[in-house]
Amino acid sequence: MTSAIRLRHPYLDHPAPLPFAHRGGAADGLENTVAAFRRAVDSGYRYLETDVHATSDGQLVAFHDATLDRVTDTRGAIGTLPWRAVRRARVGGREPLPLFEELLEEFPRARWNVDIKAEAALVPLLELLRRTNAWDRVCVGSFSEARVARAQRLAGPRMATSLGVRGVAGLRMRSYGRGAVPLDRLLGAAVRRSAVCVQVPERQSGIPVVDRLFLRSARALGMQVHVWTVNDAERMATLLDLGVDGIMTDYIGTLRAVLTERGSWV
Repeated sequence: MTSAIRLRHPYLDHPAPLPFAHRGGAADGLENTVAAFRRAVDSGYRYLETDVHATSDGQLVAFHDATLDRVTDTRGAIGTLPWRAVRRARVGGREPLPLFEELLEEFPRARWNVDIKAEAALVPLLELLRRTNAWDRVCVGSFSEARVARAQRLAGPRMATSLGVRGVAGLRMRSYGRGAVPLDRLLGAAVRRSAVCVQVPERQSGIPVVDRLFLRSARALGMQVHVWTVNDAERMATLLDLGVDGIMTDYIGTLRAVLTERGSWV
């Protein structure tokens, strides 16, 4: 069994449960903007969550959706538009979309949880991390296990990743005592080597995901458990009592208050 010490990565170097500002704190509608991330950082957040897409000319944009339609005053798929068109869009009618490189520069002490939303964004992200030597500041994830595995093969052990859907399912099976199948076959050897955490919803389709068995199974493999997206103070407290290692929230003030009350805000 791989030890927790070997799998720990500088990205996880934090003395208390990790508070993540989900999309910078999306509750005010200005998700994934410099303004949102600045507010989170000014509030004391060190861990920020975002997503990346690539424009048609290869620029890496911090944005969740494949299209601009839901939260901006512009329409169209990011992957089919050049950066000169995407940069004119305004979130909430007023805030521009940032390039991920701009965020790394703007917030040099922040650590980023990055969901690769499209295959076209994978290589530009790795090239950016290589050029800026930001490996210790970024944890890469995706719902696609194959995408995470490809990223690990290209980047090597310096990159931290979270598990994808297949990996979470395998971990859940192991937690129920169905661990006869080797984990490398369930997750893929590349994903197993680079995974330092598992990031999951508290429940999926009404079925609990996070419980003591799941936490025990993850920790036996040296992985932290981060839960998304938790916006209720009571649920935050319950998960922290359970022993989760991190919480992602849209309501950054609420999570800070809960952690402060518990003496866990660093």
